[in-house]
Amino acid sequence: MESVTETSADLIFTPNAPASASPHTLQSILQSIPWDAQTRELAVRPLPFAVNCEEAYPLLTGGAEYSFWLDSAREESPMSVASYVGVVPVQLSPLRVDSARAAAESGGEDPFAQLEAALACAPRVHPDTAAATGLPAGLRGGYVGYFGYEARAAMGMEHDHPVPGYLPAHEAPTPDSLWLPAVRYLVHEHARPGAAARSWLVGDESWCEAAERLLSESLTPVLSAALNTAGERASENTPDNAPESAPELTELLLFPAPAAEAYMDAVRASQHEIYEGNSYEVCLTAQTNARIQNPSPELFFELYRRQRTHNSAPYAAYLRCGDFSVLSSSPERFLSVDTHRNAQTKPIKGTVPRGATPEEDEAAAAWLRTDEKTRAENLMIVDLLRNDLSTVSDPASVRVPVLMGVESYSTVHQLVSTVSSRLREGVSAVAAARACFPGGSMTGAPKPSTMQIIEGLEDRARGVYSGALGFVSVDGSANLSIVIRTLVAHDEGMVTLAAGGAIVADSDPAAEYEEMLTKLRAALPPSVGRVVE
Repeated sequence: MESVTETSADLIFTPNAPASASPHTLQSILQSIPWDAQTRELAVRPLPFAVNCEEAYPLLTGGAEYSFWLDSAREESPMSVASYVGVVPVQLSPLRVDSARAAAESGGEDPFAQLEAALACAPRVHPDTAAATGLPAGLRGGYVGYFGYEARAAMGMEHDHPVPGYLPAHEAPTPDSLWLPAVRYLVHEHARPGAAARSWLVGDESWCEAAERLLSESLTPVLSAALNTAGERASENTPDNAPESAPELTELLLFPAPAAEAYMDAVRASQHEIYEGNSYEVCLTAQTNARIQNPSPELFFELYRRQRTHNSAPYAAYLRCGDFSVLSSSPERFLSVDTHRNAQTKPIKGTVPRGATPEEDEAAAAWLRTDEKTRAENLMIVDLLRNDLSTVSDPASVRVPVLMGVESYSTVHQLVSTVSSRLREGVSAVAAARACFPGGSMTGAPKPSTMQIIEGLEDRARGVYSGALGFVSVDGSANLSIVIRTLVAHDEGMVTLAAGGAIVADSDPAAEYEEMLTKLRAALPPSVGRVVE
C-alpha cells in the first residue's frame, strides 16, 4: 500500500477510489501534496461554484502549522472585494523576525528588507493568467502576515546611533514580524449588486485540482447557491454554519478591566508631556489577559467564527502562526497600494457606542461628527499621515478626499478620514509601509517623541497589536490594516486583548478610561467573553 506522504492529486481521481470518499481522507491527501520548489508561476482555477470561506477554511487548512483567512466582511474598495483562505505547504517556512531590535543593533536584516527581498523571487500569477480567468485585483502571489508594533526597531538605528522612540524597551512574546508565503489559497469575490459571488483556487496545479475535488464533495449545493445571491454575507455570518465537530468553549473568557486609577494616571502623565511641548497627542493603550480552558487551534478558530458573527469588519482576519493565532476584527486601514502606485490610508480617531434606539443612535453619530475634541484628535493624525505619505509620494498628489466621516459598525460609530497619494516611481508598497510605520493613529504626534513617551508609560510590548496586518502581492499591490479589535491566543492558553485612545490637552481622564473599555468590549462577542470591572 502506498504511503500517504507519497500520494498526489492523481490518487484522488484513481478509478479505484470510492466516489463517496470521506472528506477527512481527502483532506489528509490534500495536506500531503508536496510543494515543488521550482514553481515560479501559480495556476488559477475558476470554480464552478461559489465557496463559503467559513466552511472552506478548515477543509483547506486543517492541521496546518501556518494558514490564513483575510476576511473582508464589508468594504467598497476595489482592493478589498475579495477574501483569501490559504495554507502554507509543509516544505515552506514563513519569513520571521523574532526581535527587530536585536536585528537592528547587530546590523542584521530588518523585517521590511526581508519581505522586500522575498517578494522579488516569490511565485506569482502571470498577468495574462489573471486576465484570462477573471481573477480580481489583489493578492496575486506574495505574502500574508503582519508587522508587530516593535517592528519599528527596523528604523531604530541611524549611523550606529539609536533613534529616539523607535527602539522598543520591551520584548513581545510573539515575533515582531511574521509573513506567510501565499502560494496555495482560495480567492472569494463577494456578491454585490448585479454580480454574483465567485471563487478561484490559486496555487500549483496538483493542489488546485485536489482542492477543487475536496470543496465540491464537502460543501453543500444549497449553501453554494445561497452564496450567489445578494444575501451572501447573511449566509456566511449565520452561526448555524458551524462544523458539527466544532469545539465547545467550556467557560467564557473573563478579561479583568485594566486598573482605572493606573490608566487615568497615565492619561495625566500624557497631558503633562503635552503641556511641556513634547507631544500634541498621545495614543495611550492598556492590555488585559484571560486564560482559556483546553486551548487548541480548532477552538481558536471557533472563537474567531463567533467574533466575526458579532462584529463583521472590513479588515477582519484569522492567522494561524505556529503556536499562536491572531483573531482580528479591525475596521481600520493602515495602507493600501494598487498596481498604479495609488496609496491610501484611513485613520480612525473618535469612537462612541451605538445607541439603544434609532434616536439615541443618530444622536451618538451626530455628537461624534461635531465634538470639537474628537475632531481635533482626528485632524492631528490626518496631518501626521499626510506628512508620512509625502515622504514617499509626489507631494502634490497628497489629498484628503474624506475628512472626518462617520462609519458605523455593529457596536460603535467611528470618525474616519481618508488620505491618498501617488507613490513616487520606484517606491514599493513595502517601502511605503515602512515610511508610514507604525500607523500614526496608534502613536500620536509627533511620532518619534510620542513613541518615546509611550515607552515610558506602558510597561509592556504591544506585540501584534498596533502593528499592520494583511497582504503584500508580487504585482506591487498591498492591503494592510491597523491591528485593533484583536485577540491574540497562545497555545498555552493565554489570550490577550488591548485597546486605547488619543490623549490631548483637554482630555478627561475618566472619559478616556471609559472609551478604552468601550473599545475592549467591541472586540468581544457575548458568546466569547466579557470585560469584568
